[in-house]
Amino acid sequence: MRYKALRPLLFRLDPERAHRGALAAVGLLEALFSTLRWAPRPWSHPLLAQRLWGVDFANPVGLAAGFDKNAAAPHVWPLFGFGFAELGTVTALAQSGNPPPRLFRLTADAALINRLGFNSAGAAAVSARLATLTARLAPVVPLGINLGKSRVTPLEAAAGDYVEGVRQLAGFASYLALNVSSPNTPGLRDLQEEARLRPLLEAVQAANAAAVRPPRPVLLKVAPDLSDDALGAIVALARSAGVAGFVATNTTVARPGLRTRIDEAGGLSGEPLRDRATAVVRVLRRHAGPDLPIVGVGGVASGADAYAKIRAGASLVQVYTGMIYEGPWLARRIAVDLAALLERDGLRLPEAVGRDA
Repeated sequence: MRYKALRPLLFRLDPERAHRGALAAVGLLEALFSTLRWAPRPWSHPLLAQRLWGVDFANPVGLAAGFDKNAAAPHVWPLFGFGFAELGTVTALAQSGNPPPRLFRLTADAALINRLGFNSAGAAAVSARLATLTARLAPVVPLGINLGKSRVTPLEAAAGDYVEGVRQLAGFASYLALNVSSPNTPGLRDLQEEARLRPLLEAVQAANAAAVRPPRPVLLKVAPDLSDDALGAIVALARSAGVAGFVATNTTVARPGLRTRIDEAGGLSGEPLRDRATAVVRVLRRHAGPDLPIVGVGGVASGADAYAKIRAGASLVQVYTGMIYEGPWLARRIAVDLAALLERDGLRLPEAVGRDA
């Protein structure tokens, strides 16, 4: 049965219940692959392959943070075509997140609103799970690990939470992404201010250097609601602190042109975020130049969406909400379509990055 035919049945389920069901299914596949000590390779094409931060990416389409928060299935995502996966957000302390209901579909807008609030098993539990799984089978694709602040930790002590995440998880990561931009943890976005961000980055980089050799690339995940001037200031600060790139963007607190009538707090993702997220990629690229890779995320549901972000300046793209509406094989379709678009334009992927910036 095609996913579009199955989707109305799935959408009768509460969104979070459906998500738990999907994680249970991929968890079964993870157990099978672990038992067999085998996992599938991602779909690739010579035009899509690239090397970033000393890491090889077979294709640029990744799973966005938020879907596999606790490393339920690190070996499974290539089966669906993903060239990499970002696990998390993982907090230093285990926490249940915000009370439900906290996840809402906006079907007419191909969007989600979430206020999950970093529900996480905690860094120690995720570290233990990854230690078990990767001891049996090495990761097949690069794994990013997204780190956040525990809700009970005050802002002035936030650096300690991120340092604990680095200490526990850097050894399993191809890169680390610092989530300082979720709208669902009170005050978290204040960490994007220079007075708080600089000492946080310094502490993370020191912990990174102490935890693993070589230190992992540290990326900063930014909000789409920042002004262009604020984005420029963050790039300058991040560069001085040795940040290796950016994830652009997190969810938005704006409600741009929604067809769905809904009054729920939380971060909006999906199609309504697409254009703003692409604009943020373009602004970051102009300020960062060509040497700080950007992961473009927000409203990617087709090869054309991914290509627009790449031409705006992204070297990699990520998918989450689009997969809810288009099905689990979306990443593979995007990768196939991207290869066709690059072939049409006579470009390899690295040559297309930033062409429209």
